[in-house]
Amino acid sequence: MHVVATAGHVDHGKSTLVRALTGREPDRWAEERRRGLTIGLGFAWTTLPGGDPVALVDVPGHERFVPTMLAGVGPVPAVLFVVAADQGWQPQSAEHLAALDALGVRHGLLVITRCDLADPGPASEQAQVQLRRTSLRDIPVVHVSATAGTGLDELRHALGRLCAGLPEPDVQADVRLWIDRSFSLRGVGTVVTGTLAAGTIRVGDALSHQVRGLQSMEQDADEVRAVTRVAVNLRGVDRDEVQAGDALTTPGAWTRAAEIDVALAVETQRELHLHIGSADVAVTVRRLGPHSARLRLARPLPLRIGDRVLLRDPGLRVIVAGADVLDLHPPGLVRRGDAVRRDAELAELIGQPLSVVAERLLHRVGFMAESQFRVHGLPVTGTRVGAWRAHPDRWARLVERVPTVVDRWLDENPLRVNGIPVDAVAGELELPSGVAARLVQAAGLPIVDGHVPGRARLPRAVELALAALTADLAGAPFAAPTADRLDELGLGRRELAAAHAADRILLLPGGIVLLPGAQRRAAEILAALPQPFTVSQARRALDTSRRVALPLLGLLDQTGVTERLDGDLRRTVTAVAPRR
Repeated sequence: MHVVATAGHVDHGKSTLVRALTGREPDRWAEERRRGLTIGLGFAWTTLPGGDPVALVDVPGHERFVPTMLAGVGPVPAVLFVVAADQGWQPQSAEHLAALDALGVRHGLLVITRCDLADPGPASEQAQVQLRRTSLRDIPVVHVSATAGTGLDELRHALGRLCAGLPEPDVQADVRLWIDRSFSLRGVGTVVTGTLAAGTIRVGDALSHQVRGLQSMEQDADEVRAVTRVAVNLRGVDRDEVQAGDALTTPGAWTRAAEIDVALAVETQRELHLHIGSADVAVTVRRLGPHSARLRLARPLPLRIGDRVLLRDPGLRVIVAGADVLDLHPPGLVRRGDAVRRDAELAELIGQPLSVVAERLLHRVGFMAESQFRVHGLPVTGTRVGAWRAHPDRWARLVERVPTVVDRWLDENPLRVNGIPVDAVAGELELPSGVAARLVQAAGLPIVDGHVPGRARLPRAVELALAALTADLAGAPFAAPTADRLDELGLGRRELAAAHAADRILLLPGGIVLLPGAQRRAAEILAALPQPFTVSQARRALDTSRRVALPLLGLLDQTGVTERLDGDLRRTVTAVAPRR
């Protein structure tokens, strides 16, 4: 299916034209038919001469309903711009054209209606002069009289040629269906309608709401593909939960932005309304410089970089400008001159392909999860780091910094001789989770049990205490110091753990402290005893207390040096204990 919207001044025959082309009544409400005035959006469809179906979105022409008109044309790729031969160019003709130009609509037909009431030449010439300055310049012109039926066949063929020349939609794209109507039906539930400009929707899809059923051209469907008009029955959704201006979106594929930077070259009022799709949201405008502005939205919208939005002054009822979204999560402006510098950065992005925008954004933020490129509507770029991408320049600088960071952290935390935790590296360098380990590896440093080990170094006070402890144990290697002696030396739990990790002491359960090599020496002494031996015999041979002998024998059992037999007996299995 193709979808085309109407545009033009009020009472220039848009609805009459749609009715003549389709044989259907586009005005939905009795009030519209009574007043002969389109208030909401109307929809009708027909089959073109080539056999392709086309849906027509009929928009209101009155100045009070311009937001509704924008909701109709926003998601639609082409337009029938209607000018009445007997009235010519009118104020709402100009506003509708300004909106279409601001949105960048390039495909359409100029339809001069009521040719039975006046010579179409002057109105046609006048309209073409106006269109020539816009994105709709040089579109084909067709003269018709809907009431007399003249020119309709020519219009149908021109409409067929228009639709055949439209860009092919991306049916694999993420769904963003802007809702233009929301209502409830007895026995069915909540139904929303909109123009699917890209992507595919299937029954059962878990969009931002669950899809219970689909209809297109009043026919049930299991699947609908862009571009098409679609009605979506939502499962488990109250009528008040969704309304015109909301969007059904693919989960995880969109970010709802409340503050954005846009390309905007014209001076504007501070308070405006932003239009995209069917959304109409109040925004506060902050000029950054001659090229750009920052918009703060009254409510977040699912946006992507590259989206074209329209800014309108609802008080003056004028289209201010179209603007291109350049950044969905702009940096803060806290220092003097930040706005000017930001404007200069954004100016370099205007008109650039999305690949350049992606590279510049990655350069600013340093790292982006690969999934975030999709959310921003950008191609993936940069150095792959697991599920992340890093800007190559920043990655190279970080790799160079890692050894310095590790050394400095160990200097500041000398008792952590097992090294700096990888998570601490991430914190020091302000890295996202999951990146630090790969960065450390890229710097050529090992990772052991989640730490980056450094050179063994202890504070001077601990070194002096260990020297005194070594002197204490020099003549009695198994006479472990008491808790009071350790306190006297200033060797608390943290200091002892650091010394043990640095292989400066042997720390046994119960706070027993011996020198390195005590395990090997004990094995040699016990191997010389008659086998098997008791704990008492071992204690006397080692010249120590039961407080020391038991944990030491437990360690020898664990390391396979000794083997415990029945009761209190042990025997030596290995003559020499392995080194720690």
